[in-house]
Amino acid sequence: MKVLIIGSGGREHALAWKVKQSEQVRQIFLAPGNGGTTTFAENVPINVKDIQKLADFANQNEIDLTIVGPEMPLVAGIVDEFKKRNLRIFGPSQNAALLEGSKVFAKELMAKYDIPTASFRIFDNPDKAVKFVELKNCPMVIKADGLAAGKGVIVCDGKGQARQAIKEIMIKEKFGDAGKKVIIEEKLIGQEASIIALSDGENVLALTPSQDHKQIYDGDKGPNTGGMGAYSPTPVVDREIFNYCVDKIIKRTVLGMKKEGMRFQGVLYAGIMMTEDGPKTLEFNVRFGDPEIQAILPRMKSDLVDLILGTLEGNLADKKIEWSDKTCVCVVMSSGGYPGSYENGKEISGIKEAESLDDIVVFHAGTKKEGQKILTNGGRVLGITGLGKDIKGAIERTYKAVKIISFDNMYYRKDIGLKAF
Repeated sequence: MKVLIIGSGGREHALAWKVKQSEQVRQIFLAPGNGGTTTFAENVPINVKDIQKLADFANQNEIDLTIVGPEMPLVAGIVDEFKKRNLRIFGPSQNAALLEGSKVFAKELMAKYDIPTASFRIFDNPDKAVKFVELKNCPMVIKADGLAAGKGVIVCDGKGQARQAIKEIMIKEKFGDAGKKVIIEEKLIGQEASIIALSDGENVLALTPSQDHKQIYDGDKGPNTGGMGAYSPTPVVDREIFNYCVDKIIKRTVLGMKKEGMRFQGVLYAGIMMTEDGPKTLEFNVRFGDPEIQAILPRMKSDLVDLILGTLEGNLADKKIEWSDKTCVCVVMSSGGYPGSYENGKEISGIKEAESLDDIVVFHAGTKKEGQKILTNGGRVLGITGLGKDIKGAIERTYKAVKIISFDNMYYRKDIGLKAF
């Protein structure tokens, strides 16, 4: 089987790494890939937004299965285009991808199908939004409706912050058209966890729960990022809470989408806050979480390709996933200045030495290969991932590997996984 994976980040490297383990796969392509994927796959210089070129490549190279990593091509309708050409592709249709493409759509679906979430109001007029804020008690959360690269959610502890957030999103158009509408909702208090599930449109098969670390600084301080690290499993989600989340959030969403005429086939990711009143949904994504999947796949014993084919063929009910009993921790190493401005082109050293340690995998994200050198080429550069018999062991092993790697002006959080204690 020939497999094409679309994307260039740590998520796509992790997916390719896992797909390579399948006996069904003989060749892997990544479009566009990164500096790390060149070691075992062929990088193809096609932008993830260029749906026609990607479909042409899959057609001309007789690709048997395409796996989409990032949300942008899904929301833009890549699955619909591939299916038009009878090309097998894993991911939701453009309509179903609205679950991530429009937070307004997702919140309205949650309200309609009694999926637990924060109370909210929707506004398309900044003056009305500000008036609403003046009447509310803080803290609150302001969310841009559309895609904003994980940065369109602003937590506001005061009314001044909330007014500024509305101004930035709706008037200054910080996130472009994504901010034409905003959601203002109550701020949920608790620990957040990620539950990612496969769906064939009827049945769901949930992966092991994980916990992401979104803020840039230790102690969850500073602005949101795409994610600075993750670990799996997480004690925040015990068996009872896990079953509740799968039944009341994941399954209800999939069935709700079916009733709306938008059969959801692919990956459904739910960001869930564990509140005093029980789990509540923060957001949905329609693809594997990054970096969560980097902390999940090293624990998966089952064949990922077999699970994906089960999703596409509608027989997910017959599938099960076998997991390692080890704990996995992923620490993201980023360019200094991220999530703001940063410089590329810094040479990275120590990757091979880190990978020589037992139970360590280095997933590349923002890297490129020039000759024999690996250079930084993005905000999130590497995901250093380690396994241990428990969370303490996994943290120690991962940070041991982190300390071997270096590049100019690098940054990483020092507290990934400590929430487990």
